[in-house]
Amino acid sequence: MFTFLVRRLSSIVPTLFVVSMLVFGLQLLLPGDPASVMAGEERDEEVLAQIRARYGLDRPIPVQYANWLWNVLHGDLGESMRLSSPVADLVLAKLPVTLQLGGMAFVIACLIGIPMGVLSAVKKDSAWDYAANAVALWGLSTPNFWLGILLILFVSVEMGWLPPSGYVSPFEDWRQSLATTIMPAFVLGNSIAAVLMRHTRAAMLQALNQDYVRTARAKGLAEAVVINKHALRNALVPVVTLGALELGALFSGAVLTEQVFTIPGFGKLVVDAVFNRDYMVVQGVVLVTATAYVALNLVADILYFLINPRLRQQ
Repeated sequence: MFTFLVRRLSSIVPTLFVVSMLVFGLQLLLPGDPASVMAGEERDEEVLAQIRARYGLDRPIPVQYANWLWNVLHGDLGESMRLSSPVADLVLAKLPVTLQLGGMAFVIACLIGIPMGVLSAVKKDSAWDYAANAVALWGLSTPNFWLGILLILFVSVEMGWLPPSGYVSPFEDWRQSLATTIMPAFVLGNSIAAVLMRHTRAAMLQALNQDYVRTARAKGLAEAVVINKHALRNALVPVVTLGALELGALFSGAVLTEQVFTIPGFGKLVVDAVFNRDYMVVQGVVLVTATAYVALNLVADILYFLINPRLRQQ
């Protein structure tokens, strides 16, 4: 286990280094000058020079990158050019919102995708199988922003069941918080549920054809015991590791959903920062998201290592 962790960590460090270079370099391709945006209509050259000097924009790009990376390694993500507040504080303020939304979406995806995959495999080539595959295909092909707008139109505007947008912290009012996040969580979890369903179905079909399942049936065990205890238990090995990766995809894919439902999370923060040329916020949010995704990849590898006994023996 220790050797496995050392080997994975040794590959994560250069990966994060390359990610930091891409995060810093790609934001330089954004059109416009952040100093001009901050100066407003009165773009006096002396004011522009002061702004560039304050944020280090007058230095060579390699020097800017080195200073930024050094500060990041010491926990300083910089200061927002537009809000004049530390980026780390903005990240900490928005992170719980996105974590709540992503966590709810992941629970919804598991509650829909895994049972549908099991049912589709057990009832192979039946009407249930075709229906589950049709639902999965719909989930994979439906854009999040379109589904979000459609839900707002019917559920909120026509039916009046849920608020169309906004966010309330669960610490203020958990009922209102659930009401404002259940629709965007369903939108986010929709495509993930389809992915989990397809993989669960494939893993279950493979498990149901194994010798230990035939042996369990030959012993006279109930079909529910054979499916849940023997087949599903082994089929969930690849699904669990896939779920950790899809959880990272949830956080990175929340940008459009948070914009549609006006939820003040990571997605809205980075979109506003891009429009306002707030480079420090863009760099900080993207770097934190990429680091979280890499960390979830590590978690997926560890889970696969712990769940799969054959890998532990090797």
